Amino acid sequence: MIAEDEAWAAATAKDRRFDGQFVTGVLSTGIYCRPSCPARPPKRENVRFFSDGAAARAAGLRACKRCSPDDASRDERAVLAAIDAIKASEETPALAGLAADAGYSVAHFQRLFTRATGLSPAAYSRALRRERAGEALSGGGRVTDAIYEAGYSGPSRFYADNGGRLGMTPSAWRDGGRGVLIRWAVVPTSLGRMLVAATDKGVCRLSFDEGEETLSVRFPNAELHEGGEDFAAMVETVVAAVEAPGLAHSVPLDVRGTAFQEAVWRELRAIPPGETRSYAQIAAAAGNPKAVRAAGSANGANNVAVLIPCHRVIRSDGSLGGYAYGLEIKRKLLERERRG
Repeated sequence: MIAEDEAWAAATAKDRRFDGQFVTGVLSTGIYCRPSCPARPPKRENVRFFSDGAAARAAGLRACKRCSPDDASRDERAVLAAIDAIKASEETPALAGLAADAGYSVAHFQRLFTRATGLSPAAYSRALRRERAGEALSGGGRVTDAIYEAGYSGPSRFYADNGGRLGMTPSAWRDGGRGVLIRWAVVPTSLGRMLVAATDKGVCRLSFDEGEETLSVRFPNAELHEGGEDFAAMVETVVAAVEAPGLAHSVPLDVRGTAFQEAVWRELRAIPPGETRSYAQIAAAAGNPKAVRAAGSANGANNVAVLIPCHRVIRSDGSLGGYAYGLEIKRKLLERERRG
């Protein structure tokens, strides 16, 4: 069970992402509902939360006929079965086949799967192949062998799937950035000295109180060049985004992670300036409400501070939690955004 304050917030917001994670028991009516039930919210003093329908029935409650909360577990089983099918298949299974196996229409199953995982079945399959390719390449074997081992039909499909989004060549995944040019600069800001590093695709590292030695550790085989005049415009744009973190910016990024990490990072960028989210809320938004610790780890794995605003994530009790560059910087960033 998630914390009761998180459950109550989800129930009052009628958040579908929490369906199947708990049920809301209403003692005054004797029924239990899924979090997204469209009925008018009950009074807080009449509510008790249960891990599932069986626990609620054991307490003498009956299922709501309006929202059919016990169907949520069926939805979850359908998504898990589809994930198993995707993992076991050499090619991306047809959406129509996955929907038919689950007993749902194609449109309904697409919405269900996307709501649960943050990705469509096809996008989930592509992300899984990319993740497998990264793991295979990290083992030091031949690139071609790793491509086939990851489930791609051939090198052309792998490069088409990955070439436009990663910035680094596939061999760089296992070889410390070999063949990649990274330009960098350390510049003063009101938050302290800031490292900006970028490939030709976008910013790959933004941090505080770090320098070239940090890049050498992260990309030991990359070609590192201290940025000159041609890099100044990029740096100026990044500094402006950091000094005014509440304003919209269009700084290109070159980052990669596991499918779940990238889902977390997308949700971080979706948090409006001046607002915060808890780790539990981010986990739910990324498609797995139970993966609160994993969401925290993905938050910590963010290589691009401020531009991917991990500083907007705090603990459920309202305290700041942690921050890689110190709580004082986190506090200043949040204060700036709240001032607008």
